[in-house]
Amino acid sequence: MISQSTITQVRERADILQVIGEAVPSLKRHGRSFTGLCPFHKEKTPSFHVSPDRGFFHCFGCKESGSVIDFVMKHEGATFPEAVRSLAERFNIQVEEDNAPGAAEAERARRQKDELYAAMSVAATFYERQLRDHEHKDHALAELARRGLAFGKDATMDEALTAFRMGYAPAGWDGLAVYLRQQGVSPIAAETVGLLVPRSAGAGHYDRFRHRLMFAVTDMQGRVVAFSGRALAPLPGDARDPGDKPAKYINSPESPIYTKGALLFGLFQARHAIRQEEEAIVVEGNFDVVSLHARGIANVVAPLGTAFTHEQAKLLKRFSSRVVLLFDGDAAGQKAVKASRAPARDAGLVTKVASLPEGTDPDELVRKKGTQALGDVLSTAKGMLEYLIDAELDQGFSAADAREKLARVQEVLRLVAEEADPMEQMLQKSRADQIVSRLDLHGLRFSRDDESHPPTIAALERAVRAAVARERPPPGPAPERARVRTRSPGSEERKAIVEALIEWPVLLDDPEIHEVLGMLEGASVSFVSALRRARISPEDAGGSPDGRGGQIDTEVFLGALPETLRIYAKERLVAGRFFEPGEAKVYLLENANKLKRLLLSREVSELARENEVGASDWEKVLERAEEASARARARHGVKGPKT
Repeated sequence: MISQSTITQVRERADILQVIGEAVPSLKRHGRSFTGLCPFHKEKTPSFHVSPDRGFFHCFGCKESGSVIDFVMKHEGATFPEAVRSLAERFNIQVEEDNAPGAAEAERARRQKDELYAAMSVAATFYERQLRDHEHKDHALAELARRGLAFGKDATMDEALTAFRMGYAPAGWDGLAVYLRQQGVSPIAAETVGLLVPRSAGAGHYDRFRHRLMFAVTDMQGRVVAFSGRALAPLPGDARDPGDKPAKYINSPESPIYTKGALLFGLFQARHAIRQEEEAIVVEGNFDVVSLHARGIANVVAPLGTAFTHEQAKLLKRFSSRVVLLFDGDAAGQKAVKASRAPARDAGLVTKVASLPEGTDPDELVRKKGTQALGDVLSTAKGMLEYLIDAELDQGFSAADAREKLARVQEVLRLVAEEADPMEQMLQKSRADQIVSRLDLHGLRFSRDDESHPPTIAALERAVRAAVARERPPPGPAPERARVRTRSPGSEERKAIVEALIEWPVLLDDPEIHEVLGMLEGASVSFVSALRRARISPEDAGGSPDGRGGQIDTEVFLGALPETLRIYAKERLVAGRFFEPGEAKVYLLENANKLKRLLLSREVSELARENEVGASDWEKVLERAEEASARARARHGVKGPKT
């Protein structure tokens, strides 16, 4: 932990005007303070003020304010310790650590990380030089040229290629290893961050990246923490089998300084543009990011070979609350959009989705049609919920299959129920007329609370369900519903209990309900188990304890169920039978009491059969039956008859 005296020295000795002046070149003296255009929001009239005397800044437009440490945190996306250490290093202030338990260990870990950062910085310099000087550099430059990228073409492109520290890894087995040794870098440190790989036979290491175009991955302080290497065309004389193609990309493994799901490629380079545009564009690939930056579209980032994670969403939220997902226009891109919904929602991001032509990526679009074409695509971006609903309705299905249409309507209802924004939820609930047209459901009769308003999706779902019910049912239970529709004693009561719990999972916390759960068996136990696994605390969900919307993670819930139960579960997730938990509890307990009596009757019968005696001992039969009845009543919590 950094000592308080160090923090005080940083606040007093770090020149706030010098630090902010580099980020805000428009600063001009205004009396005892300085004013300029705010770096945290768009404005044409200066409202950003810096007071060197007080070591404080304040914007009268967006209300951002604070010390020099606060400015570095907000502007660079740094944590408090990172900002303090950065300023201390810049202004030659020695960082003192508190003598708290674990401080020595923390300092040792920090120094080890510094050694790893240094190894990555040396490697980045090596790769950059090889792109300029190596005899095989033309292979890497040709790959850049194929993307319309080249040094010396224009200032913006040169700046982007330099900012991303593009480089070339030579084809030899130990070019980097030799260079690191010459620079005094420990091979163990280089191995830890994935630059070198230990030889399988004998001592020594060899280079992980060979004959590849190199992308440097930086953290929020601009330190290189990883690399991504793209395969290049074979060198002349390469004796490999043409069918034995190398992996298109090789990426650094995770290390003490790099967790791929916690960083975004290009965020360090894009952070200021994202603030100015008040919006971030998230694409899929590294080349997409570099290509758009090189053409003046700088508010662009990409996940590092992963789905968009919660950590990445929270990191992006530091710079903007608005995001446009610009993933490739194929099935994988659509899947990536769906996977991004929960992280974006949980981080509080307002998310839109822009649809690229199928088979096209952002890099190809701007190369062939220019930046205006990309601007047109971005201008037609849809809200996340609207996009997901349209994607669900656009899937192919049998036009004659009413059950398939019902499933589509129910899936739309589920998507709407998961929406966190009440205004967006209300807007999408009124799209029933559009769904009728898309699914060819003309002729359905709707029940409406108000004839002056269009029918809701819930009303549409009821109408489709009624239409399905009027059809001749298939012989025997459908395989996927067989376990739910079982007619064993007590099955209907257990089903009713499960219905109430799915609609209002908060009932699982009710002590009265705990006794009921012990009577469940079979499929109903699977539902309760899945609900418990999918529970989200009200604090994490950001909702009230009584709310349905934030109480369970629906993806976790459905994923924890056997496939045969999921269709039924989806139906119940969007059901609206009970308007409040109290109503659901009454219904649940009514069915629980019915189930208790059924179990009591069954147990009495079984105990009586076990104690069968002859007719001459009828009094003994009654006595034993009464004993069995009393034991069963006690077991199931049912009061005996009044006498």
